[in-house]
Amino acid sequence: MASLMTSDSQGKLATRAVKDVYPVSRLVREVRLMLDGSFPLLWVEGEISNLAMPASGHIYFTLKDSAAQVRCAMFRGRNQQLRFTPENGMQVLLRVKVTLYEGRGEFQLVVEHMEEAGSGALQRAYEALKARLGQEGLFDTAHKKPLPFLPQTIGIVSSPDGAAVHDILHVLKRRFPAIKVILYPVAVQGETAPRQIAAAIQTADQRQECDLLIVGRGGGSLEDLWSFNDELVARALFACQIPTISAVGHEIDFTIADFVADVRAPTPSAAAELAVPEARQLALNLRNLLQNLSSRVQQKLFNEQRHIRYLTQRLPRPQQQLKLQQQQLKRLQSQLDYSFQRRIQSKQQQLDYLSARLPHPQLRISWRQTRLQDLSQRFEKAFAIQQQHFRQQSQNLTDRLKRLVPVSRLKQQQQLVEALSAQLNRLTRQQITDHKKQLMQLMRTLSVVSPLNTLERGYSITSDEQSGNVIYRADEVAIGQKLQIRLFEGQLNCEVREKK
Repeated sequence: MASLMTSDSQGKLATRAVKDVYPVSRLVREVRLMLDGSFPLLWVEGEISNLAMPASGHIYFTLKDSAAQVRCAMFRGRNQQLRFTPENGMQVLLRVKVTLYEGRGEFQLVVEHMEEAGSGALQRAYEALKARLGQEGLFDTAHKKPLPFLPQTIGIVSSPDGAAVHDILHVLKRRFPAIKVILYPVAVQGETAPRQIAAAIQTADQRQECDLLIVGRGGGSLEDLWSFNDELVARALFACQIPTISAVGHEIDFTIADFVADVRAPTPSAAAELAVPEARQLALNLRNLLQNLSSRVQQKLFNEQRHIRYLTQRLPRPQQQLKLQQQQLKRLQSQLDYSFQRRIQSKQQQLDYLSARLPHPQLRISWRQTRLQDLSQRFEKAFAIQQQHFRQQSQNLTDRLKRLVPVSRLKQQQQLVEALSAQLNRLTRQQITDHKKQLMQLMRTLSVVSPLNTLERGYSITSDEQSGNVIYRADEVAIGQKLQIRLFEGQLNCEVREKK
């Protein structure tokens, strides 16, 4: 067969032998290793399409933009940490690892983390937090505290470098220069901003060194204002015992802090205007009040003086009034004397009338004594007759009782009972003696025939352990059978080993 090959064929075979030919699997594997080693973890943004969520728990989809697309896989261990449900058409931000799926030789991204991208995600998070805190009652007007009319000290929670602080200080200085201001410097943007703002509110609440607290910053995008949509800031505002004003962004900007604070101001400058009154207007109002008060006091004094003059004219002279009172007193004295004399005369006449009708007391006493003596004599006579009657009746009853009671017969019966009792005692003792003799005779007879006497002489009784039947002969037992042997004192349990 080698002789049939031409020189051209032999040259081609030699050239092929020196080439390094890659199998498909090796090529795909080396490409995967090259991709894995060339790209670190990347952030990629795009739109989800061809979403598949099989029962295995993994998520497969295509990430695309206007010019390209790439296959993606997010395995079950990672997607369990998702805070939302992916959907087709959703714009997402992914943290991925670039790799190659060797089974199909497809370039793909393995997703380590997924989050919603753009302002839409922030808006949805804002609405969700707003709804949840609203259900908990953090926005209820019942929890809102009124602002003090003229606070002595105002606290400001904001960035010391921001325009909001300068606007607030400028308005406060213009409206009320004497007000005292305490600045609690915080970052109003960035990852640590919510914690700093919440901590500053808590610090101001603990120190209680200000009467009013303004929390805010200047305008910006939704992302810039997001620190004031944080739950930590909302709960710190709700727990604060100091009245609070939220002054975040411009008039069209609304944050969670605006709903929780006691008062919302459209801008930081408006917050300063709400915090204190204008000193010049306050002084003008005070002057107007003083003028009004002075006018009212003067009018009141004038009216009172006029009323005093009117009462003085109506009041009579004291001497004339005293004379009239004396005349009235004399008239009343005369009336009293006349009435007293008339009453004495009436009582005297009534006494005379009653004396004429009333008999002398001595006559009534004599009549009562006579009546008492008569009644006493009648009572003694009746008592003596009744006593005699009771004595006679008692004697009659005694005689009848003596006739009815059989004394001699009772004595005879008593003697008979005593004789019978003596005879019964004698017969009972005799019978007991006879029974004792009979019992002793039976005991002696029983002792003679008792098996215990036989056992006492060295004999024994053998019986089957299970049935209890007495064994009389050796052929009644079997080898290995268990027996009980009754002795005079005690019992033996035995087993048959041999019989003869």
